[in-house]
Amino acid sequence: MTDPTMASCPVPAAETERILLGHGSGGRLMAELLHDVVGAELGGDVTAEDAAIVDLGSAEAVVSTDSFVVTPRFFPGGDIGSLAVHGTVNDLAMRGARPVALSLAYIVEEGLPLAELRAVTASVARAAAAAGVRVVTGDTKVVGRGAADGLYVTTTGLGLRPPGAAPSAVRGRPGDAVLLSGPIGLHGTAILSARERLGFEAEIASDSRPLHALVAAMIEVGGERVHALRDPTRGGLASALNELAESSAVGVELDEESIPVPPPVAAACALLGLDPVHVANEGCLVALVAPEAADAVLAAMRARPDGAGAVRIGQATAGHPGRVQMRTLLGSARVVDMLVGEQLPRIC
Repeated sequence: MTDPTMASCPVPAAETERILLGHGSGGRLMAELLHDVVGAELGGDVTAEDAAIVDLGSAEAVVSTDSFVVTPRFFPGGDIGSLAVHGTVNDLAMRGARPVALSLAYIVEEGLPLAELRAVTASVARAAAAAGVRVVTGDTKVVGRGAADGLYVTTTGLGLRPPGAAPSAVRGRPGDAVLLSGPIGLHGTAILSARERLGFEAEIASDSRPLHALVAAMIEVGGERVHALRDPTRGGLASALNELAESSAVGVELDEESIPVPPPVAAACALLGLDPVHVANEGCLVALVAPEAADAVLAAMRARPDGAGAVRIGQATAGHPGRVQMRTLLGSARVVDMLVGEQLPRIC
């Protein structure tokens, strides 16, 4: 007989009134936040693209803004300064744009050593110079101790898109080849190892780098047949492809065997119970390219050091629109969904 005074096991309920760490994951919760809250209040869809086209009459300008809260601020392969430049330049590049100018804003917590702020700023300067983009304006605010975690950086980028470049999240078509510019999982595992002192630092470094020159090479040979581009940062390759599949109303079929996962990343993910397709990247891109142009675009990618590891990992299909599936190493098929919740916060 059931005791009516005993409490029953509660059914887990989703948090609907407060921000969770998972809302910053780049996965399903973030997509819902942007659509249901930010986009709804601003009166538009802010989820499809990381950069917006602004018609200036004589030129097609592209604008993007991003904030960086990575911890630790210095990590194998980069730091918060270079990451801020690369992240914003790459968001512009995913719309086919050449970066022209950046703004730079700091929120600094009282007590941050001046030497660290100087080191971060020097890294910004080096990364911007290497990318061929100027830092032209900015802002600095200082907040009290405990009000921020040392240093937050916000960058806004302005780029120009040349004629013949038209990549957009909504332009994917059935039959498109899915091209990946290089190995996945390096940035997320590098951050995690440095943060938790897991001992992988000697083997894994972030892939953080600018991608606009690689995109320019792709568009030079592929033109408007380079349909869609996305850099798989938060939420990894899985979230990036799900976003493209949803926006373009296509399905995506992947071949697990063709996806390059460096052995140290695979080992770290196996140890920590992570799926490499959900781990963040900062120096690779995924593209949907018309089938007749795929071989030429892939060859152009491989001719550059930032695309030397480029591979074809699948294709877009008319079936199961908005969904990504993978043929596994065992020959079975599985659904590859967007990251749900927060796998690893503050990786960018």
